[in-house]
Amino acid sequence: MQKSLVTALCLTFAAPALHAQQPVSREIPVDQIVAIVGGKPILYSNVIEAVNARRAQGMKLPADSAGQAAMMRRVVDELIDEEVLVQKAKEEKVVVADEDFATGVEQQIKRVRSQFQNEEEFRTELKKAGFGTPEEYRRSLTDEARRSAMQQQLISKLKQDGKLVTVGVSEAEVNKAYEERKADLPKRPATVTFRQIVVATKSSQKEKDVARAKAESLFAEIRRGGDFEKIAKRESMDPSKDQGGDLGWNRRGGFLPEFERVAFAMNPGQVSPPVETAYGFHIIRVDRVQPAEVKVRHILIRPATDSADILAAYAEADSVAAALRRGVSYDSLAKKHHDAFEERGALDPFDRSQLPAEYAAALEGKKAGDIAGPFRIDDKARGVPKFVVIALQSTSEGGDFTVDDLRQRLRDQLSQEKAMRRMLDQLRRATYVSVRI
Repeated sequence: MQKSLVTALCLTFAAPALHAQQPVSREIPVDQIVAIVGGKPILYSNVIEAVNARRAQGMKLPADSAGQAAMMRRVVDELIDEEVLVQKAKEEKVVVADEDFATGVEQQIKRVRSQFQNEEEFRTELKKAGFGTPEEYRRSLTDEARRSAMQQQLISKLKQDGKLVTVGVSEAEVNKAYEERKADLPKRPATVTFRQIVVATKSSQKEKDVARAKAESLFAEIRRGGDFEKIAKRESMDPSKDQGGDLGWNRRGGFLPEFERVAFAMNPGQVSPPVETAYGFHIIRVDRVQPAEVKVRHILIRPATDSADILAAYAEADSVAAALRRGVSYDSLAKKHHDAFEERGALDPFDRSQLPAEYAAALEGKKAGDIAGPFRIDDKARGVPKFVVIALQSTSEGGDFTVDDLRQRLRDQLSQEKAMRRMLDQLRRATYVSVRI
């Protein structure tokens, strides 16, 4: 979509183009003042930098001299708008801390530097672009980032103060904007809506008994005076083992129900006997308590799984898929087989391009009403696979959005642009502006 005025003014200044395209020549014998805003001159070299930055963002340079002159005038006008915003920000005492944008500046320098094979080539291209040293380039980027941040903060402040008044937009204006911007509008993604049943690989009762016995022996060791944190580092099968089992502060709803019931019923310093959850057996210690929060540590012992358990999970998922194809109720099957850690599906359509690879492959060529799967996904928390069965509810092909699809978005954008333009015109009338191009 064509950039809105707000975006153009507030999310602007790309770094000066280096090595991206052939830049507009900066080799001019004498710089010129093309405009004055307040007491600040805008130089011809500033315009060339702005043109090169916009070209690096994809702006096409007109082939004819008249088109180039018109483009230069538009850029000068945009630079004037930017400068009146910066001056207004200073008047409003808008302060921007360097740390707010320093990371972005360094990332931009790294991106540009990575385009060149060595430091010498990088410095040569910097000089061609008008920068004597990398430090001068960094200062230029920092200044532009600071100015952009000041503009953003000023606009936010004006909005909060009610000084950016909503401007009405007609249906004709919306339709016109749609036609003018149609080529740049986003495309409607291809989507699917589905429900899923995820079957987890389950440990055998024998392995559960072994894990329970292990957890009980560790609990006994702790009761005999064993160091909880050292035992956690030695024995726990949870990533928190490296921190001695520390899970930090947590509110209700952050744990599995079985774990949470025990953790929130304990006093500081208490250690629980093994608590079984879907992950395995936990020994829990509460370190601190405050209203609605507990700070806990745990030791997790997971039951082992083997290839027979994985085959059993696949067979269970395959039977679920067959039952769905026979017309058995999804809800009844999900209640019995679905892994509680996984979403069953969603009413909102999923963008096909955002689906995990396993899901995209399983749904390829499927239509509404089809059953897909079972297919394998990884249970990273437990290190074993799960198997997914999908009931496909609907599909929608991608394509162009209509004006009705985007009407409200366009209306809001146009309203913001008009409000911004009105405010900028007011600022320009209140500021000495002399255009000399």
